[in-house]
Amino acid sequence: MAVTIGELLNSLGAQLHQSSETANLDSQVLIAHCMQKSRSWVLAHPEAILDQAQYARIKRAVHRLLQGEPLPYVIGHWEFYGMDLDLTPAVLIPRPETELLVDKAIEWLRQHSKRRKVVDVGTGSGCIGLSLARHLSDLQLMMTDISPEALKIARSNAKKHQLTKNIELKQADLLDGIDQPFDLICANLPYIPTSILLKLPVAKREPFLALDGGVTGTHLISKLLEQSSNLLVYGGLLLMEIESSQGEAVKSMARSIFPFSRISVDQDLAGHDRCMEIERPNLIVHLSHRRDWQQAQ
Repeated sequence: MAVTIGELLNSLGAQLHQSSETANLDSQVLIAHCMQKSRSWVLAHPEAILDQAQYARIKRAVHRLLQGEPLPYVIGHWEFYGMDLDLTPAVLIPRPETELLVDKAIEWLRQHSKRRKVVDVGTGSGCIGLSLARHLSDLQLMMTDISPEALKIARSNAKKHQLTKNIELKQADLLDGIDQPFDLICANLPYIPTSILLKLPVAKREPFLALDGGVTGTHLISKLLEQSSNLLVYGGLLLMEIESSQGEAVKSMARSIFPFSRISVDQDLAGHDRCMEIERPNLIVHLSHRRDWQQAQ
């Protein structure tokens, strides 16, 4: 029996409604992927009839979705900051809220044209680092991850988008074993407390290592702040995504490690704390602040 796109959109939306808050969008994306068309094409051609192979692919994919597998893993790719990135269950699915960090990084780099040494810590799929490289072709970019499987995906995405020039991928636990200074340090690290994560469905759907922030959720954040104190240049910037309830706690940590720096937390579109900025003053200003502080003691 012939099935049109319009009929399939309606039936899939009903099937996926209980397992997804974006059932209609998921249906559109899935059909577009299986038909090798754009989502806009799918929406513009509700009368188009699927062939048997396309319909069979969609049925198999829907079965995986109903078993709880996330859509990006089912189709093997996802969009972030205008880039189509390959994904596997070895890496975290890029979230829209992380685009705030990319916005801040690009803005700062454009305002500081001499600052070009950048590291993306815990790169995963490479979404942050590659987004920066795509918009600023003269960066000297390092992308680190503790997972060799994640680095394989990041490397594949760099080749896919022809962004391999001046990019180094390095297996490392955050910045362990790295001794070169950076103008900009970016990171979206695991920040969910272990006890909370164990109760969340996402713990079974995405890599636990990429979500687990330890007892308080700030274990890796604290470690990176310590490492960055020796690797962030004077006049440089550190950008870090945080969980919405961690703003004050993380700012307090940052002040103890970067006492003379500008520290702020930016909100995402939902009004939640999302991105911490630590901008280190240049060396002259730093020494002046330290002298004033010492005299006040």
